[in-house]
Amino acid sequence: MRRNVNALYHTKDLHTDGDEQWLAPLTRAPAPIGRARTYGDGTDLTVLTFGNGLWMSLRVARRLERLHIATRVVDLRWLAPLPVDDMLREAQASGRVLTVDETRETGGVGEGILAALLAHGYTGRVERVASRDSFIPLGDAALQSLLSEDAIEAAAIKLAGTAGG
Repeated sequence: MRRNVNALYHTKDLHTDGDEQWLAPLTRAPAPIGRARTYGDGTDLTVLTFGNGLWMSLRVARRLERLHIATRVVDLRWLAPLPVDDMLREAQASGRVLTVDETRETGGVGEGILAALLAHGYTGRVERVASRDSFIPLGDAALQSLLSEDAIEAAAIKLAGTAGG
């Protein structure tokens, strides 16, 4: 099942209807300030993301597995301060970073993420996908400007190249 869902409101399921894998127990401790959380240990591609991008990236990572592209998805969880040490560690594990940014291409959070990586010495390959520079229209028209799973998947395949094959 492929969905092009752009918001997490009322979302319970991650991969299939009824899996409830997006639910978190109420007893879960809050995220440590300035620390990211990594899903997976793939060495072909590192995805750095946050917010709605996490949900979409986790779904795309499962699709990439079928293409033999081993992916790790990093939920930044904090944008101020950015979890730079965690970002660098996970980026260096693959040497390829895809920043998935639900904000705009121009002036979006992804620009700051990439700038932080470069400022701290990261020299691997990078790519970024983001929502288009536009006002957000209502209804189905929003799907023309907001980030999609298909855009994430295409950028990931391009960046990973033959890494998984």
